Amino acid sequence: MANRQLEGKKIAILVADGFEQSELTEPKKALEEAGAQTHIVSPNSDTVKGWQMTDWGDEFPVDLQIDKANPQNYDALLLPGGVYNPDKLRRSQKNIEFIRAFVNANKPIAAICHGPWTLIDAEGVKGRKMTSFMSIQTDLKNAGANWVDEEVVVDGNLVTSRKPDDIPAFNRKMIEVFAEQGAVTAR
Repeated sequence: MANRQLEGKKIAILVADGFEQSELTEPKKALEEAGAQTHIVSPNSDTVKGWQMTDWGDEFPVDLQIDKANPQNYDALLLPGGVYNPDKLRRSQKNIEFIRAFVNANKPIAAICHGPWTLIDAEGVKGRKMTSFMSIQTDLKNAGANWVDEEVVVDGNLVTSRKPDDIPAFNRKMIEVFAEQGAVTAR
């Protein structure tokens, strides 16, 4: 029997078109195998399209459009990367407010690759030790993060990783950190 340490937890996965597909599918699968319920939240209404390293990937159904999503209904947040995805998310205040609600409530957040980029706008990086895809390290440093080049970094309730190769370590730490937090009571 699989380890169900996230049983009863609801996890929001915030993405726009152009997320790195493996950074959504593999962590989502790991979360669900650990017992969590996951929801793809997006500014898109019906589907969202992934990116597979050098070309467009598959389409995935959106569970909840951002305008209808309430961060209070979720225990944690997953922010996949990809170059296009976080750049699109950063352009909408609604997306940033959704992320900022997790930051302000001190709920766990896991972000990989370019995913931490959105945390800058949500004011969630200052004073935090974190990693990311190396091309955004200067942005994170300029926003006050202590950026390091490591496979996975845990700083309190924040889990960050650099790239798809880091997904196994990222998934392990994400599940550990998400399991440490109590489930939300309001649904």
